[in-house]
Amino acid sequence: MSFARFMASPVGRGVRVAAGVVLIVIGLAAGGAVGWVVAIIGLVPLLAGVFNVCIIAPLIKAPFNGKEALGTKH
Repeated sequence: MSFARFMASPVGRGVRVAAGVVLIVIGLAAGGAVGWVVAIIGLVPLLAGVFNVCIIAPLIKAPFNGKEALGTKH
């Protein structure tokens, strides 16, 4: 559960957004079909950070929503 709390924190969200941006830049720089796939995959952590959700939460039995992971529901 501490992993989910970290990922829901501002630092964790920033890490996800940054990782998504890096993957998108690498994919676009690489070009070709593989580059586009990497860029599209980069959208996943980017959007997860922006919308404060953890897509692996069900696998680790943690709340999907970041606010629930932090214990706030507003």
